Amino acid sequence: MGNRLTQIATRTGDNGTTGLGDNTRVSKNSLRVHAMGEVDELNSNVGVLLCEEMTPEVRALLVEIQHQLFNLGGELSIPGFELLKPEAVLALDAALATHNEHLPRLQEFILPAGSRAASVAHVCRTVARRAERAVVALGNEEALKDTPRQYLNRLSDLMFVLSRVLNRMNGGDDVYWKSEKMAQAASE
Repeated sequence: MGNRLTQIATRTGDNGTTGLGDNTRVSKNSLRVHAMGEVDELNSNVGVLLCEEMTPEVRALLVEIQHQLFNLGGELSIPGFELLKPEAVLALDAALATHNEHLPRLQEFILPAGSRAASVAHVCRTVARRAERAVVALGNEEALKDTPRQYLNRLSDLMFVLSRVLNRMNGGDDVYWKSEKMAQAASE
């Protein structure tokens, strides 16, 4: 593995193409490359989130998510290959249930705000949604397994829940949208 990347600047992409894991070359503007890039950007944002203060349990969860996102990127880079297993989606479902269980019910929409960690989790949520859209677009053109799409869908939900968890970590709370409905209910 250590000798795998011996030369980083190969110049083979100077013509606007890139190599996939199966040694085929495709346009850097292909749907597959877009999906790979969105997943890579999501993984990078999870790395930024890991720079923040959090519980060891949340940290371990995010590190595992980074590994699974790397699997997803690898799967996207090799048409027809499977690296991301359905068990990874089940792990996100379990994490969602665990972390959502202790949160108060939402009465209104919340803003992507609060602590820095929560705000970065919201960025991860939105990038996960964009990555999901890119995977759906690719799946509309080429055969893909369901797991990548399901994983990104669940991950965006989990990032929303984790933003709420991270906002509460030091006694904070969600930042609620000041809607007309809430203002009206408060005045009644």
